[in-house]
Amino acid sequence: MNESVSELGSIWAKVKKNLEEKVEDVRFFDVFLNESRIYSFEKDQMLVAVNSSLAVQVLSNKYYSIISESVKDIVGHSVKVTFDVTENLKKVAPVEEDKPIFFKDCRVNTGWTFDTFITGQCNLEAKQAAMYIAANPGKGFNPLFIYSNPGLGKTHLLHAIANYVRTNQPGKKVLYCETGDFIQEVVEYLRGEKQVEELKKFLLSQDILLIDDIQGLATKEKTCYFFFDIFNSLYSHGKQIVITSDKHPSELKGFFEERLKSRFASGLTISISQPDVATCVSILKSKIENGPMDINAFDPRVIEFVAEKFSKNIRDIDQALNKLTFYITTYKPTKYIDMEIAMEALQSLIDVKDAKQKLSEQRIVNVVAEYYNKTPSQITGQSRQGDIALARHVAMYLIRSMLDVPFTRIGMMFGGKDHSTVMNGVSKVENSLKTNTNLQKAISEIKTLLK
Repeated sequence: MNESVSELGSIWAKVKKNLEEKVEDVRFFDVFLNESRIYSFEKDQMLVAVNSSLAVQVLSNKYYSIISESVKDIVGHSVKVTFDVTENLKKVAPVEEDKPIFFKDCRVNTGWTFDTFITGQCNLEAKQAAMYIAANPGKGFNPLFIYSNPGLGKTHLLHAIANYVRTNQPGKKVLYCETGDFIQEVVEYLRGEKQVEELKKFLLSQDILLIDDIQGLATKEKTCYFFFDIFNSLYSHGKQIVITSDKHPSELKGFFEERLKSRFASGLTISISQPDVATCVSILKSKIENGPMDINAFDPRVIEFVAEKFSKNIRDIDQALNKLTFYITTYKPTKYIDMEIAMEALQSLIDVKDAKQKLSEQRIVNVVAEYYNKTPSQITGQSRQGDIALARHVAMYLIRSMLDVPFTRIGMMFGGKDHSTVMNGVSKVENSLKTNTNLQKAISEIKTLLK
């Protein structure tokens, strides 16, 4: 269904009119549908351009069913509606090329480049290897195998390689695909000799194959054998292969034969570890600066808190930032995001864990206060009296070591102290424990009381 620009505008105007009868919140239109338009509409696929990444998230999740229903009301049949930021669509403005026969749904995110990949000690080697491969495909480490827990940047690096090659080596053919897409293609085309040969010919015509989450082949015997054949052919012809996984090659199970696992490990195998807090802070700042919000609107303690609390992986940071952005945009508009606003916004993400922690944190304070013959309020107060300060530092140390609570949050419990003050107090106890037998005994006895 190829409509003219005016026809698409008319359809979208009717859809929004239909939505007005179903959505009462006026901010829905002012914030999320402002300047929106149908970018393309073919058959049962509609792509809508919107003004921000937040709008993409909100419309795709909270309002998707009601929008889909309104589109159906207007066009007369079910349509899959997707959303993207107008600026992104400008970057990838349709350049009419021959439409691919295979891997039609595999797309490269133009925003995921080496420049937007925040580097720390946890991922420096992986980024350096990916950059080397992108600049010298097939001439260096082959294959490059990157493994880590989910959400630590493996996919970003694959997209960055593809973007670099397409920009700097336009003559090279590069294919990025998730393992699920690879399986789908193989299943679809393993129906006859002609189709198989066509698929093989297409894959072998690529100069660089980037395949994400290879562990997904573990239960797919025929696809695994097919991939082994493709891998060998590409490798023998000097074509670059980059693979990501959540496991080291030696730990892959299922139908991964030893000969395939040994080939995976024959090039360069690199892991990405969990990011430290400093790297998470840098990542979070970068995401804010490249998003719709002003970095100066954030209390620095909020950034530190989110970085510490959601440092397990980048997806957790994304989730927290999106939740915070949505909250202050939709429910509680504000020009400055302090810790109180942040805690309100993120409560649903940390509520269960924090409910347990609050009880445990307070219990530690109570037990330490009783042990040192003080009151809990003295422990969490401002007094610098020597015995009270010692008890306070012991409580901070135990909360940190036993519960792994972020320094920023501990500081909030102890009268809003800065995270550096908490770190200093914890360090004093850690250093004293090396030589102070009385303190060693006290910590041991308090831990026994806590148990």
